[in-house]
Amino acid sequence: MSQGKRINNAREGIERTKLYPIDQAVKLVRERAKAKFDETVEIAMNLGVDPKHADQMVRGVVNLPNGTGRTLKVAVFARGPKADEAKAAGADIVGADELVNEVMGGKIEFDRCIATPDMMGLVGRLGKVLGPRGLMPNPRVGTVTMDVAAAVKASKGGAVEFRVEKAGIIQGTVGKASFDDGKLVENIKAFVDAVSKAKPSGAKGNYIQRVAISSTMGPGVKVELASVAPTTV
Repeated sequence: MSQGKRINNAREGIERTKLYPIDQAVKLVRERAKAKFDETVEIAMNLGVDPKHADQMVRGVVNLPNGTGRTLKVAVFARGPKADEAKAAGADIVGADELVNEVMGGKIEFDRCIATPDMMGLVGRLGKVLGPRGLMPNPRVGTVTMDVAAAVKASKGGAVEFRVEKAGIIQGTVGKASFDDGKLVENIKAFVDAVSKAKPSGAKGNYIQRVAISSTMGPGVKVELASVAPTTV
């Protein structure tokens, strides 16, 4: 079957302009996840913000109650007892100067990066390498911390960072198509709630404007806001 025909088949039964209650939207997405791999379920949120203004930037982290369905490789920049603590918590890569040199040389074999505050003078040199990949440690999302064990466990357990893009859109992972409907609904509601709580001071008018979900290869399904954010902000 050609890709175009497969996409058209997947779109059947979905009204492009209709807003579906979250339970129904999840069901439609899962029914259409027909790839030979376990597709990722993603969320896209249109926000009433202009991130060019500092007081309208939206950024944060959410701990999905049912995890992401994916095992992340976590790197920790730390020395001494904190390095030992990170290893004991399950960090995949732990280091200091030598790890900085590896990353500067282009060796980036991790999905998430954590650092202790005392390491940020060193890690700051990696801004141009890690920043564009969304991997730079940041205290606002809990990845610059002395509690490296908790940060590693959160990253391994389903912590997802989010950050608004230029057009006022936030995108994120909320699970796998193999999750049952209830687990996906819980994860989606947790994601929307976290974005809602991260509402910046400069946001005016309707903050959360549109929400849609999709699987990796499937069509987008628009979600009724009241079914994910009962007190629409």
